[in-house]
Amino acid sequence: LEVFRGAEVSDIPPQLTLWSIIVPKIIVEVMPKADLLDPAGKAVANALQRKGHKEIVNVRIGKRIELHYESTPTTADLEAAKKIAADFLSNGVIEDVVSVKIESN
Repeated sequence: LEVFRGAEVSDIPPQLTLWSIIVPKIIVEVMPKADLLDPAGKAVANALQRKGHKEIVNVRIGKRIELHYESTPTTADLEAAKKIAADFLSNGVIEDVVSVKIESN
């Protein structure tokens, strides 16, 4: 953050604000089911191939969801987040919840 000393708040990218760095959070990662076609991933993989990245053979595009908390999440919060991820943040027909974890700073 030393790089931004004296900078205007509007000059600091939102993903690097102090709040986004220190806020307690649980990270939920959701991916399309492995046996389903991922059209967006296929389009990116094709574009990468055309740009000369022949070593990349497949791309899968998923979602990262941040659940922000006022204090450090507990084990109970983590269990609740797993239920929220399965019931609300993902579509179980076409997506898998691949990770639900507390992010420590």
